[in-house]
Amino acid sequence: MSNRKNTNASSADEQGASIVSRRGFLKFAGVSGLASAAGALASSARAANSGTPDGTPEQIHLTWGNDPTSEVTVSWSSLAPAVNPQVRVSGNGRDHGRHIVHAVQNNYTDGLNGEVVFNYHARLRDLKPDTNYQYEVTADNDSNGSQPFSASFRTAPRGRVPFRWTSYGDLATPNTNWVLSSPQSRFAVQAVERFQPLFHLLNGDLCYANLNPLQQPEVWRDFGNNAQSSASMRPWMPCPGNHELEFNNGEQGLASYLSRYSLPDNHTRFPGRWYSFRVGSVLFVSLDADDVVYQDAAAFVAGPAPLTPVASTGNAPIPAGTSLYVRGYSNGEQTRWLEKVLQHAAHDNDVDWIVVQMHQDALSSSQTGNGSDKGIREAWLPLFDRYGVDLVVCGHDHDYERSYPVRGCNHNKGADIATGRPVDTLQPKPVMSAVSAGASTFDTSHGTIHLILGGGGTSAPLDVYGVDAGTGLPQARIFTKPNRPVPSTTAPGTFVRASADAVEDAIWSAQRDTGTGYGIAVFDYDPGEHGGETKITMSYYHAPGADQTPTPDYELFEKIELKKKRRG
Repeated sequence: MSNRKNTNASSADEQGASIVSRRGFLKFAGVSGLASAAGALASSARAANSGTPDGTPEQIHLTWGNDPTSEVTVSWSSLAPAVNPQVRVSGNGRDHGRHIVHAVQNNYTDGLNGEVVFNYHARLRDLKPDTNYQYEVTADNDSNGSQPFSASFRTAPRGRVPFRWTSYGDLATPNTNWVLSSPQSRFAVQAVERFQPLFHLLNGDLCYANLNPLQQPEVWRDFGNNAQSSASMRPWMPCPGNHELEFNNGEQGLASYLSRYSLPDNHTRFPGRWYSFRVGSVLFVSLDADDVVYQDAAAFVAGPAPLTPVASTGNAPIPAGTSLYVRGYSNGEQTRWLEKVLQHAAHDNDVDWIVVQMHQDALSSSQTGNGSDKGIREAWLPLFDRYGVDLVVCGHDHDYERSYPVRGCNHNKGADIATGRPVDTLQPKPVMSAVSAGASTFDTSHGTIHLILGGGGTSAPLDVYGVDAGTGLPQARIFTKPNRPVPSTTAPGTFVRASADAVEDAIWSAQRDTGTGYGIAVFDYDPGEHGGETKITMSYYHAPGADQTPTPDYELFEKIELKKKRRG
């Protein structure tokens, strides 16, 4: 395999960040206040496709098709329109011969800087299960056409066969030109390759392009070229986070995300936002929590000046106080789809495990990040209980936290942060009877474990956890209502957003990493024997010291085992 060297670059995340244009500079406001970001805005975006048209593939990445045993999509971008974009694929062992698959072009024009972005998808079908394939990506105007990009991948096995996957969220990019970017994101991509999973779950907030509004396509490009060293060799399966929402970029601001990723069909009016796929007896369900959360956490125009797109877009200035708040955009269609998928899995004896991926958190006790969101607790946790979801993996808060298995909720156990009055936060109830073997083995048939895995590679201070001084119990902040931008009481013409409005005892919190915000979760699936138990072992590796100095050194933080009776 001979991969051409990638072009690496950058960006990053800040929860609830906002945008203000003033004297040619950007400022970004988190939920707790304003933090200035260096770097002048260009008076206009760079001209798209300048110079000689170049269809050389870059940002190459894989995703599963509807059936991971037989379908893989190869996706990429190019700086100019590609002429005859194609993938040449050949099998290894059971499947011989070389095939050419022509790609479909899927472009979008960035709604702030006017740049046209050229994306391509080649859907490889009728592949053999559990088989290695080699492929090349090229075009007639590929400047490296004599030695095109080449890589390999492996299709998913059919039936109950052991496999590994990895997961984290909040990756960003390694080039420090961008707000909140960090060199650690390069090491995070390398960490995936260290563990050689079949595929990787990327739990939202991919590159934080919306924190660099007039440079969004460049930030995406840097992200894609950094991720390519892993994502070109194994599917990276994403979900949208709050920082995938971009001003003037289509419905829900997701045009860039949806143009770049070809994902399994959900057969709804909202393709690409949510989906599911199955490997072995594990059903993976990817959700867009932006649809149900109360928190307003995407970029917003803090003021006092509006955010002004370049003239070529034809888009009007975006007034101060404007935010991308999309709660309820599917009008319940995502939740109805989710219930159908879970209901079908409950009656399918070939499904032993259900793993849900989303960005925002239902159970997080971070104090300096975002915390928990009642919107997810209201809409989806009852479905997780009813249909026996085993594991939920998230990002959003830049730390690691693991819950006990939870099922059901306690009512009126929260308190309003401002007044102290009781608030019904729907406090999740831990199921301690599901815990055994020194709290390292869990029977998830009795409850769902939630993991916060927001330590991909983005630059941010380590999130701090709260503890009640009187009881010693961990504390969690919860959004129970929208926190839309409101006029600042100290800076005329500017807008701010409040942090979470309620607090509760985090009786569900089992483990928190207070040493570093960076890490990766590695999952090993053991199908077990007919009539016996099936297991998933989760090993969480963190990168001590990475909050101060980026490092490639990841070491084991904790290992747990999930188990349950096998159905088939």
